[in-house]
Amino acid sequence: MTTITSTTKTLPYRKQGEIDYDSLDFDPNEPVRKPDAMEQNPALMKLHALLHRHLTDFGKRPDIFLDVNTIVCYDPANLNIRVSPDIYIATGVEATAIRPRKIYLPWEVGKPPDWVIEIASSSTGREDTGRKRGIYAEIGVPEYWRFDPTGGEYHGVEMAGERLVNGEYRPIELTNEPDGVLKGYSDVLGLSLCWDDGDPLLYDPVADLYLEDWQDTEAARLAAEEGWQNERAARLQAETRAEDAEAEVRRLRELLRRQGQ
Repeated sequence: MTTITSTTKTLPYRKQGEIDYDSLDFDPNEPVRKPDAMEQNPALMKLHALLHRHLTDFGKRPDIFLDVNTIVCYDPANLNIRVSPDIYIATGVEATAIRPRKIYLPWEVGKPPDWVIEIASSSTGREDTGRKRGIYAEIGVPEYWRFDPTGGEYHGVEMAGERLVNGEYRPIELTNEPDGVLKGYSDVLGLSLCWDDGDPLLYDPVADLYLEDWQDTEAARLAAEEGWQNERAARLQAETRAEDAEAEVRRLRELLRRQGQ
């Protein structure tokens, strides 16, 4: 199930020369390592799994680029000036042309990422609400979201979403639903991002349902398989009892026949 639809033609990737990777003060082949990644990873991995399944159709959408903790450069004159979003998405782009470059270069892709989210941790919380927010506004990221699994210990709030309007971020309205879930609608995703007791969810307002990730699907498959196996065992048990009853009837009939003789 995918929700993003391309309203314009895919932007052509315009490669601008070779990258001197040896001149970089970072290794684009190594993931950005956070000292407190264990705080972030449960929410980050679940949200990435949901986006990977429902937005990219498990990576089959060539016009949607989704990545985690890789480098976005924003100064063509100096690739060491960079930022590393926890999760970011670009739509209407040549996703397969971006990855071989190892770095997201907006001037080659044709635009900055459309959607960025930062997951709070003790070492990143202040940066997410300060420096990174300023960078994303400067380079023109249309939607910037923050998600704090702790309920606001690091970001000050459980969740926040902002849209870029005339170069400045303005808050996206969030609602506290009767089910206790905090929701905010993303124009980019066409879905609502949700905070549920520290757990990230995606909600489809058109279908009026929460989207499942692969773990939910696997659990449902295993439950269905278990139910089928239990049903099969019960059916076999019933067939065995029926066969035993028929055998007993035959035995009694034969006994009666012999007594009659």
